[in-house]
Amino acid sequence: MEEILNFFNHPFFVIVGGISTAIAVVIFFYGIYSIFRGIVPVWIRLGKSLHNRKIAIYAENDFESLKSLLSDSGIFKTKNITQITKDSIAKGEKFTMMLVNYPEFNDDIKSILKHKRDSDSLIVYAPQSEGRIEQKLMDKINENRNSIVVNFRGRLLNDIVTSMITTTYEKK
Repeated sequence: MEEILNFFNHPFFVIVGGISTAIAVVIFFYGIYSIFRGIVPVWIRLGKSLHNRKIAIYAENDFESLKSLLSDSGIFKTKNITQITKDSIAKGEKFTMMLVNYPEFNDDIKSILKHKRDSDSLIVYAPQSEGRIEQKLMDKINENRNSIVVNFRGRLLNDIVTSMITTTYEKK
């Protein structure tokens, strides 16, 4: 047994063991660095967005339903959700996150798109039971950055959170 221990105490194995340990330590710290550089900024951006970002909901009849969908999730604060009516479409210009109920605002989408900046997020909720969006309007929505068309309420919440991650929160 002592011969085996003496064999592994040879300077060659001591040097190889030291180099292997040094490589393992460097890889470990590089992994930690990569996590902080890649994932942590996304978490910070999402945290700021969830805490501070104001959401404009372009809806009249379905406003309470859409508002409760967002607030019941526990992710969004009720005070950060604002209703935009047909009479106050220009008021939505100051918001960076816009949710449009297509059945009620189908004639006003082009006007909303005029007020939307590239850095803003636009989510058009268009349930299929209310009819499909005409192709010309769909192409117009597609020409704008950070614009999404959603057909299901469950998907709506997911797309709002994704938009918060991908669009930068700017304090105004």
